[in-house]
Amino acid sequence: MAHAHPAGQPHPEGHICCPETTTSHPNDPIPAEPIDIPHIKLPPIITERPIDSLNSSATSLNYASSSNPQSPTTPATEPQVDNDLEELKDEGLIAIAPAPTEGRRWSYQPIPSAPDEVKKILGEGGENRNLIDKVCCGEGCCKLEALELDPQSKDHVPVVVPDNDAFRSLKLKLGPLSLDSKLTRTLELPDEVMSFVRLANGTSSFDSTVQKHPPRFVTPHPPFEVFSARVHHARELTKPSAEKRTYHFDLDVTDYPEESGTVDFVVGGAIGVCAPNSDEVVNEVFDLLGVPRFVRDKQVILKTLGGRWPTIWGDDMPRELNTTRRELLTWCSDLQSYPPSKQLFRVLAEYAHAPNEKKILLYLASAQGQAAFCDLRTGPHLTITQILNAFPSSHPPLNRLISVLSTLMPRFYSLSQDPMISCQRDGSGCRRIIEMAVTVHETPNWRGGPRKGVGSGFMERVAHKAMAATDNGVNPLTLDLRVPVFRGLMANPLAREFCMDGPMMLIGSGVGIAPFRGFVHRRLRSNNVTNKVWVVQGIRDSLLDEIYSGDWGVQEDKIKTIVQSRGGQHEYVQDA
Repeated sequence: MAHAHPAGQPHPEGHICCPETTTSHPNDPIPAEPIDIPHIKLPPIITERPIDSLNSSATSLNYASSSNPQSPTTPATEPQVDNDLEELKDEGLIAIAPAPTEGRRWSYQPIPSAPDEVKKILGEGGENRNLIDKVCCGEGCCKLEALELDPQSKDHVPVVVPDNDAFRSLKLKLGPLSLDSKLTRTLELPDEVMSFVRLANGTSSFDSTVQKHPPRFVTPHPPFEVFSARVHHARELTKPSAEKRTYHFDLDVTDYPEESGTVDFVVGGAIGVCAPNSDEVVNEVFDLLGVPRFVRDKQVILKTLGGRWPTIWGDDMPRELNTTRRELLTWCSDLQSYPPSKQLFRVLAEYAHAPNEKKILLYLASAQGQAAFCDLRTGPHLTITQILNAFPSSHPPLNRLISVLSTLMPRFYSLSQDPMISCQRDGSGCRRIIEMAVTVHETPNWRGGPRKGVGSGFMERVAHKAMAATDNGVNPLTLDLRVPVFRGLMANPLAREFCMDGPMMLIGSGVGIAPFRGFVHRRLRSNNVTNKVWVVQGIRDSLLDEIYSGDWGVQEDKIKTIVQSRGGQHEYVQDA
């Protein structure tokens, strides 16, 4: 027979027994709920509507599903009851037991996108719209309306979609859209904010540099102009079988104009590259719009009513510029980097000749097509040539198309060396060289195969020309290859005040390791590297993807650690 040991006294085995109180006992050490404190139990709220229906006036939503059919559902929030409970709890008159959780399991449910389902969440008047404001993409998904059938139409015939690969690649969900469908809140046609005017008699012409350099009015670094840097050397850093290709460039900036203050190329800084659209893409846009070849390079006067375009970061003001249509498409308008806008679809709809294409384009610019429009913006990247091929009957004037396109912005690349000590002997003088690394960015193309980014695609084309000349025994300098650059982004902490002493831990992956090479070169000037600088480089496979191997100026095994995600131990930088 077992005997209870005296409460609070040491047990022979070494532990102290639990004292006997109103809520615990030595034979049952788990405390019980006090019975002398009043409790409140709320009756479950019973509703006659189905469980999966949503109350339009509710202020909270329940996306949980229970694996136990006997477990109670979460009641709708009642502000008055909550306030009463809070007052009683603050006065110490009640104790509220936590809701039972045994047997409940959370699951995730996708947010519906159909108009009627979204209305259930937002309410008929949209009173619950504040629930999604913090996670809204800003493109008006909450403004979509249901596509209603025309009651006077006897036979509903869906709209005939264009029969081409470009349209099929859009994967549009048109629902019951027909030529008779009523569309509401369709975007108004954007104003015409720019136009082309013939050169007046006696107007001086200019020599276009469209193949090498942007027009002078493109000023991403006002009031300074873009500098044409000569390519001194280029090479591929990754191996031919690498998943991503990375190239190294030596650019000559000896003649870069001086700027006010002490602005200079510094370690840890970056340069801006004004990359053009490729000739292939520009010519395809001309062909799809039906622009005659003899006017593409003809000089005209561009008149704008306001804004910064095409100067990038110039003043907001009207302009009259002497230019060509090819210059504007090549250097000023982004044809592939931004998702399409409703303004673009509205302009294309205005100039579409086929009724079915016009209806689809108007649908994308209306409240009923909001879900399809959001799918286009959040799906795979679309290009202007892809959209023009999808709707072949739309041929807007070039000035109308350009007015709804985004500005072609410069791309920024970090310097991969210490520019203060870089010098290339050229005869009796010393040429100042800056170095950088660029990884080619590729995305799927609707025609099949990859599509290169604007900036990295341009730099790869330049690298191929320089490398081909080197392979043939020709000095790349004789080709006069140029890269439009400007000095910028020299304000990060390491660029403003580089630490020449003390420990430094540098962690990066892929081409992000490039600026660390410059940090090591700078610390070498004071011999503060060994046991003071550590570099962790994350790559896929060291045999294919490692960049700048043996090019750090020190014994790499003492400062650098390689972490491979697909080779070696299959680790990442956070595992180092």
